[in-house]
Amino acid sequence: MSEVKRITHHINGAYWKESAARSGDVYNPATGKVTARVDFASPELIDHGVKVAKKAQEQWAQASLAKRVQVLFAFREILNARKEEVAKLITAEHGKVLSDALGEVTRGLEVVEFACGIPHLLKGGYSEGASTNIDVYSIRQPLGVCAIISPFNFPAMVPMWFFPIAIAAGNAVIIKPSEKDPSTINLIAEFWKEAGLPDGVFNVIHGDKVAVDSLLAHPDVASISFVGSTPIARYIYENGTKNGKRVQALGGAKNHMLVLPDADLDLAADAAVNAGFGSAGERCMAISALVVVEPVADELIKKISERMTNLKTGDGSAGSDMGPLVTAVHRDKVASYIDAGLSAGAKLVVDGRNPKVNGAAEGFWLGPTLFDQVTPEMSIYKDEIFGPVLSVIRVSTYDQGLELINKHQYGNGTAIFTNDGGAARRFQNEVQVGMIGINVPIPVPTAYYSFGGWKNSLFGDTHAHGSEGVHFFTRGKVVTSRWLDPSHGGINLGFPQNG
Repeated sequence: MSEVKRITHHINGAYWKESAARSGDVYNPATGKVTARVDFASPELIDHGVKVAKKAQEQWAQASLAKRVQVLFAFREILNARKEEVAKLITAEHGKVLSDALGEVTRGLEVVEFACGIPHLLKGGYSEGASTNIDVYSIRQPLGVCAIISPFNFPAMVPMWFFPIAIAAGNAVIIKPSEKDPSTINLIAEFWKEAGLPDGVFNVIHGDKVAVDSLLAHPDVASISFVGSTPIARYIYENGTKNGKRVQALGGAKNHMLVLPDADLDLAADAAVNAGFGSAGERCMAISALVVVEPVADELIKKISERMTNLKTGDGSAGSDMGPLVTAVHRDKVASYIDAGLSAGAKLVVDGRNPKVNGAAEGFWLGPTLFDQVTPEMSIYKDEIFGPVLSVIRVSTYDQGLELINKHQYGNGTAIFTNDGGAARRFQNEVQVGMIGINVPIPVPTAYYSFGGWKNSLFGDTHAHGSEGVHFFTRGKVVTSRWLDPSHGGINLGFPQNG
């Protein structure tokens, strides 16, 4: 029998030595076996971690921009060199296939690279002579201790939406990763130490709701960044702001893909399968509602079904197309939606409840599933299922499809497939969704643009990364100055150096 390892906190540059009163199981979803126990933090440990981070941040904020960038570049090189190692950890604890895990790390690296430009991103404005002998200029300064509460589905990428910018801006970070796949962020903490980041600037504290509530209430935590389900996002936003914190809480999604009759149906079918079943549908940007304008629904469904028959479900480390779901509880919850869809009268075109898999029978398996004749009142349409279930809703016109999307409570991502530029332009202007793809099924923006949705998909005013991320992790000051007696610094003919 293999030994169950202990996963513990990484605070002040070292792993925590003391034992924990509470802990949780970590599984390999492809085998159904417990592979580790992760320590859960107490409120006292959260308080200790915040104090460590606060002390470290006070020194880190004084480091020059040149020094911060040197550390960021070193971290980028280490992460890039060891990204396959990170991907294997993700697959082992989350279950997604290796290629998907590697793609996740690569997309996270884009934000690290964006943060390497922090000197330019933090530049303020300057007005010389705004009044007689008076200059006015703006500066941006760090917040302090920034907490990140990240989800299970992207244990590397989602934290990297936040912490590279937070650290580059001079903040200290405490990450509370998902207890379902906690090892990835610990390895990333080791990379930061190797890169030369001062101890205490990047800390990992594992836990459950006790840890989250302690971070929300702690007076020395300046901000909270969260990605997860809408009920929890709302809870974190309401409690964080109540305690005076800056909060960005990204919630759930029900992403629609609108297919017009003039679309390339082969391209649309490929996109629907890729975006609906990649990462077993455990993506906040997954396409789960396929809105098809007649008369092309039958043809498109046939093409999608044919592609689904060739998908291989199995161990993510063994060359499969789609891996297991993250836990047995989550698998059973997703399967219950399939039962509910049948009971509500939807037509089950492809049933994924008893898939043939390349993996252990005890794994948390659910195959790709396709419904037709779905209507807006059904739970499989209204709810975020977060699994490999794709629902087809037939409409007669573009306007009906647009109305359907705009009425939904979520507004995270959407896509339109068409060869009509006018229709695409109209859609991007009229749809009430934060991120839009035109013949692109998963419209996750590049790092220098910001990620976030509308309606119940976002609580707070600020999206992740890009310029909005820089503003979230800094505070602005405006300085009005007048100097009547200028002075100089003496003679030095050496070439000036940054440092």
